Amino acid sequence: MRIGRRPAALATILAASAFTFAACGSDESEDTASGGDSAATTASGDVSLKGVCPDTVVIQTDWMPEADHSESYALIGGTPEYDKGKKRVSGDLYYKGKPTGVKVEVRAGGPATGFQTPTQQMYTDSSITLGYENSDEAVRNSGKTPMTMVMAPREKWAQVLIYDPGTYDFKTIADIGKTNTKVLYFKGNYYMDYLVGAGILKKEQVDSSYDGTPARFVTSGGKVVQQGFITAEPWQYENTVKQWAKPVATLNISDAGYPNYGEALAIKASKKAELSDCLKKLVPVIQQAQVDYAKDPTATNKIIVEAAKLYGGWDYPAELAAFGAEQQVKTGIIGDGPTPALGDIDEARVQKIIDLTAPIFKKQNVTVKDGVTAADLFTNEFIDQSISLGSGSDS
Repeated sequence: MRIGRRPAALATILAASAFTFAACGSDESEDTASGGDSAATTASGDVSLKGVCPDTVVIQTDWMPEADHSESYALIGGTPEYDKGKKRVSGDLYYKGKPTGVKVEVRAGGPATGFQTPTQQMYTDSSITLGYENSDEAVRNSGKTPMTMVMAPREKWAQVLIYDPGTYDFKTIADIGKTNTKVLYFKGNYYMDYLVGAGILKKEQVDSSYDGTPARFVTSGGKVVQQGFITAEPWQYENTVKQWAKPVATLNISDAGYPNYGEALAIKASKKAELSDCLKKLVPVIQQAQVDYAKDPTATNKIIVEAAKLYGGWDYPAELAAFGAEQQVKTGIIGDGPTPALGDIDEARVQKIIDLTAPIFKKQNVTVKDGVTAADLFTNEFIDQSISLGSGSDS
């Protein structure tokens, strides 16, 4: 299971649990409506990033290797090089099966970084080009560590609540709130503040002591609801949690009125001018990588599974990677959304997340940028509007 934000101390808890199986658990305003130039290509369709992008494009993920980071690992071509100690995999950065003249390095997060967020990593390590950031995190970071989201590889957030369909027949998260069913979640997930504040769930029924293990869900006989990811827990609970070994049902957080962008790719806001020429070429390459992955995840999943195996402490078999890839397409996590382009960001969605979370963060004494707007947090200027799931891998 991938559980999202958590302190490093929980690694000990997870290792000790009898039920544990690999836990998974900006200051600049931009023209957010405009589409950028497409990746500069030669007549043969090649793309050269040499001399315009860093010699090695470094991407900091928010967790250990998994299908949820598909577009980053899909950039790796040639023969991947694995660094078991630093938990990094690198190789030539490819576009449509050909090298672009630079390398790419994908770094694991979560346990690999002491559970620091990609934003925290990027503010201490200037070598990182892009990092993963949810749009609610972008609001939280806007005051002291501003970031600019440049692409949303996932149209829909994978965060869900899981429950036992043999015990309950919930159709919506609001249905849970009409009962006294305990809802387990990990402290620090902002969506729960929204669900309680909006009256969708009751304060007395939510429990932030979730430790990332299936223990309480299993011992309760499925009488609790628990946070999870639609790309992981449904497969894991049925195939890996031997004390359960049957299906679980899911309810998506986004469908409860919290339109978060999960794991968008972002840069430090202060580096936008420096990286602009690179991003004009690189972002369309990443868009295409995600399109190609959605059509055939085989090669990329092989890299992900091999990295997870070598790093250790993270059980991510090929079957789970295949499930994660299938779920992302099946449930619209990887999708074009309301516009033709894959990866562009909707201003209204970001503004709604600001409206929902800024008051929460201020109540928590978090320094949110005064008067923060969606334009402070993202730009679509690097998006190639012609690249979509419907455009085919040869677009």
